[in-house]
Amino acid sequence: MGNSGLKQHIETAQKTGVLKLSQGKLNEFPPAFKQLEGSLRTLDISDNKFVILPNEISRFMQLRHLNLSKNKLAKIPDCIGALTKLETFNASHNNLSSLPRTFSNLIHLKQVNLSDNHIKDFPLMFCGLKHLDVLDISRNEIVAIPSEVSALNVTELNLNQNQISQISSQIADCPRLKTLRLEENCLQLTAIPTRILLDSKVSNLSVDGNLFESKQLSDLPGYEAYMDRFTAVKKKMF
Repeated sequence: MGNSGLKQHIETAQKTGVLKLSQGKLNEFPPAFKQLEGSLRTLDISDNKFVILPNEISRFMQLRHLNLSKNKLAKIPDCIGALTKLETFNASHNNLSSLPRTFSNLIHLKQVNLSDNHIKDFPLMFCGLKHLDVLDISRNEIVAIPSEVSALNVTELNLNQNQISQISSQIADCPRLKTLRLEENCLQLTAIPTRILLDSKVSNLSVDGNLFESKQLSDLPGYEAYMDRFTAVKKKMF
């Protein structure tokens, strides 16, 4: 991106609080970014060439929305935890294998998209965030859902296309979880905790593409209770 084009974007962002610089071949923050530290609310630097997210990101204390998708990021710096007003975070289509614990500081997060990365462990740093509604960690390399997941407050959890073979029964204790997507994993029927069906708030459970036929769910204890919830939700929609 040329200097004149960048200058125009910066001037617009100073007025609107929104800066969109996708497809700009950027791999670092231009010096002109400093002008926006006190005012920027939305930053979209998707589809660039960032390998490392600069530590300067922590200076944008007013950020509500941050889009880092389609870069080459291998790491998110610990200082991300300084962005305490952040509501949406998108780092899909990168090279992330782990995440900093400081995400737990981002108490206003509502939506997080980490799909299409190389994350191996379930990201427990999002547990306990009271306002988090949607967590998308599909198309990663997660193999198990641990018991600590019970503290996750999301209404929707997308784990499609991972390598999950084990699920803690304590996922049933998630206080708001209604949609659980587990398609195309490595699950046997016996790995599905019956408590998800019998004793949870889950009303939309997707399990196609695992090591059993999805219709076999009906053989598990609690299936009727699950279908009652499923039907009740469908009725409210129409």
